Amino acid sequence: MIVSSAPFRVSFAGGGSDIASYYRRQAGAVLSCAIAKYSFVIVHNYFNENKYHLKYTRTELAETLEEIAHPLLREALRMHRVEPGIEVASVADIPSGTGLGSSSSFSVALINALYAHRSRFASKDQLAEEACKLEIDILKEPIGKQDQYAAAHGGLNFIEFNSNGSVNVQPVVLSSEKMAELESNILLFFTGSQRDTRSVLSTQVQAMEADEEKFRTVERMVQLAYEMRDILMSGDLGAFGEALHRGWMMKRSLTSKITNSAIDEFYDAARAAGAIGGKLAGAGGGGFLVLYCPKDRQEKVRQALSQLKEIEFRFDWSGARIAFAQ
Repeated sequence: MIVSSAPFRVSFAGGGSDIASYYRRQAGAVLSCAIAKYSFVIVHNYFNENKYHLKYTRTELAETLEEIAHPLLREALRMHRVEPGIEVASVADIPSGTGLGSSSSFSVALINALYAHRSRFASKDQLAEEACKLEIDILKEPIGKQDQYAAAHGGLNFIEFNSNGSVNVQPVVLSSEKMAELESNILLFFTGSQRDTRSVLSTQVQAMEADEEKFRTVERMVQLAYEMRDILMSGDLGAFGEALHRGWMMKRSLTSKITNSAIDEFYDAARAAGAIGGKLAGAGGGGFLVLYCPKDRQEKVRQALSQLKEIEFRFDWSGARIAFAQ
């Protein structure tokens, strides 16, 4: 039996520049951190050697790959040439559609589990690259590359996307005191709504391709990602929160699907209560509200957002890993 895990992530800046329609024209960059909330995949030999037994939000029992309804499972098993007689189950700390990169975390954890099941090792870059191939090239999902690399590597990273398709992952190094302060000053609140990532991202891609000003906005978001990396390394966390707010103002201007009146009200209430800055996690449209707020103001922010569910978390430093093998 193999138990594999990969973390979810919170993106701070540069989202949208990891999509091919952007980085093929101009290199992209994002700043993100992995958090200690996980997608888990369990792989085990199945007693019925003639079937695939798959368990997620539903249960599938299939004799051939073509019979498998779950696209990621089907194509990952095909990619690894997995024969019947295997059982795959998945669970997660947080549901999909919440802006924390759950789909890619699942892909990375699944691929790692399939390697481990055959007693093979895959590097973190290999896991990320293969997850990108699975989701983007094979399944044609209109998504970018940041989530796969964040899930595979873990930690706080500055990730660059080059025009030739290659990716550079650079850990952002802070003192232990500043890292602890950053971690404690980031709050996550679930807005109560989940969204269709494909729809939001497809609209954003169309906007970038049709409107040069939208492309320039993403370009400014990339520049801000570099600025925020440098701010973090300087230790000026208040300026980091202010930059987070500027980035959200840019992102929300890309399409009407990124935010709505309810989300705007939550965000404005949080800012009025003391949060310096924030944004919606991921593509937008719902999911988690990410806020930067000094500790002495956090209770007021919690009171202002009392109708929302707060998720406590810590940073993840391991990335994708095999938690159990027997």
